[in-house]
Amino acid sequence: MTQKQITELTYKILGACIEVHKTLGPGLLEIVYHKALKEEFRIQNINFKSEFVIPVKYKDIDLNCGLQCDFIIEDSIVIEIKSVKEFHDIHKAQVLNYMNLLKVPKGILVNFNVTNIFKEGQQTFVNKYYEQLN
Repeated sequence: MTQKQITELTYKILGACIEVHKTLGPGLLEIVYHKALKEEFRIQNINFKSEFVIPVKYKDIDLNCGLQCDFIIEDSIVIEIKSVKEFHDIHKAQVLNYMNLLKVPKGILVNFNVTNIFKEGQQTFVNKYYEQLN
């Protein structure tokens, strides 16, 4: 993928999140948004894996600890969803760690417990893998 393709895919993903939020509104449990987002990704033909198990190795030993991210989109973008009062540093660290473990160029943290997802309910992150793309 190129940086341009990643950016275009990011807009599609955020559009799907906004559609789910517009339909359901804030204040529900994360699992509700997760299930609705899976359906919206299917409707919009966005290729995804849900509750994707992230391999974690320690000194070349597979820890087999069942670490999961909410979504990985087209093997290039990690999506972590929340339904919380506000983001905390641990949420951001979670996304950054998932990106590095999976060696993907972008991550998006989405909070459905806000008034406006685009303005206050999402943060995007890029890393060295993004910089290496054309």
